[in-house]
Amino acid sequence: MGMGTAEETGGDEQPWGEVSPDAARRLLVAAVEAFAERGYHATTTRDIAGRAGMSPAALYIHYKTKEELLHRISRIGHDRALTVLRTAADGTGSATERLAAAVRSFVGWHAAHHMTARVVQYELDALGDEHRTEIVALRRKSDAAVRDIINDGVRAGEFDVPDVPGTTLAVLSLCIDVARWFNAAGHRTPDEVGALYADLVLRMVGAQK
Repeated sequence: MGMGTAEETGGDEQPWGEVSPDAARRLLVAAVEAFAERGYHATTTRDIAGRAGMSPAALYIHYKTKEELLHRISRIGHDRALTVLRTAADGTGSATERLAAAVRSFVGWHAAHHMTARVVQYELDALGDEHRTEIVALRRKSDAAVRDIINDGVRAGEFDVPDVPGTTLAVLSLCIDVARWFNAAGHRTPDEVGALYADLVLRMVGAQK
């Protein structure tokens, strides 16, 4: 298996630990790799099964369609990213401290899990209507978490933000885009990128450091 396997199954956590049995988890990891490298539409179920060392028939035991696989990846990925963001956003401290922590952790997740994040963030349109509606609702929760911190900072006089909704969108776009370009072999670690982006976002909102 390629780099994606190490990225998506290694480290302190098991990103797909809730997926069972083992065969279903192996297929999901293979789908993440394939979708990230080739894109959802260019990937076939045969590609995914082959990467997992299984037959296409075995895949259908666990996932009825390729779209079902994408939905499972999208749901778990969005849940994980939202948990990371909310944990920081709901913490103690000033709005400046909470926004920095939220951006640092959210960016760090998108860098550390860049293959999953790439699929989760950029293949939304491939989902069926019902599944897309569900994922869009999760995205709105991420939007609300960031917007609430920025509003808190404006009310407290910590931030100078004339357009809170527009700034919220810009902050989230900046964070999410890390998944598109991040390279594990590059010269910056996920934590370093997270720290850099936290500083950039505080500048964007005119934080009074």
